[in-house]
Amino acid sequence: MTRFAVVVLAVSALATAAPAGAQTFRLVGADGTVHFTNTPTDPRYRREGVVTGGQVGWLRPVVTVAPYAREIQEAADRYGIPENLITAMIRVESGFNPRAVSSKGARGLMQLMPDTASILGVRDVFNPRENIDGGVRHLRGLMERFGSDLALVLAAYNAGEQVVLAYRGMPPYQETRGYVTRVLELFGGASAALPRSTFVTVEHNGTVVYTNIPPRRRLF
Repeated sequence: MTRFAVVVLAVSALATAAPAGAQTFRLVGADGTVHFTNTPTDPRYRREGVVTGGQVGWLRPVVTVAPYAREIQEAADRYGIPENLITAMIRVESGFNPRAVSSKGARGLMQLMPDTASILGVRDVFNPRENIDGGVRHLRGLMERFGSDLALVLAAYNAGEQVVLAYRGMPPYQETRGYVTRVLELFGGASAALPRSTFVTVEHNGTVVYTNIPPRRRLF
C-alpha cells in the first residue's frame, strides 16, 4: 500500500546577517517538532553547527518523523489506514503522551475508553504498540460501520458510534466538532492531495478508498 509520511517542522528565525562564527542550536520536541535558534534557553538544545560568512546558507529544511512512527506504520499496514491519519489522531487525542488520561477516563496515545480497550483485547492500554493497534482497529471498524464521510467516522471515534447514529449525523457537541476539524486539518495538511471534503469507502475486499465523491448509499 502507499505510505503517507508526516513532516513537522518549526524553525526559529535566525538573522541572515549573523556574526561570523555564530553558533546554531537544535532541539527536537516531544511531538517531533524541530526548533533552531542561536540563543538557546532550554538545556535540551544541542549545538548544530557554525554559521560562517555572516549567512545561514547551510540551513535547510529538516525532515523528521512522528514519535512512534514504527508502531504507527505497523498498524497502518495491518488495517489499511493512512499513517498520517493515525498520526493526526494521536496528536489531537493525546499529544503523543502514552500515559495520557482524560477527565472521562480515556487512556493512552489514542485515548481508548476502558470498555473499548477490553472489547478490543488491549491488555496494557499504556503500551504504545497495543494502544495504537487497538485504536486503529477500532477506527477501521467504524469505517466499515459507516463507510462514508470521514468526518462522521472521526465523530464516532470521539463521541461514540451510538451518538452519531442517534443524531443521524454530526453530534452538536463542541468538543467533537473541534476534534473532527483539527484532525482533518492535520490529515489534509500532511497529505496535501486530499480535497476539503473527504469520503471513505470500504470495498468488499477490505480495501479502504478515500475520495471526494460522496457515496450513493445512505448511512442511516
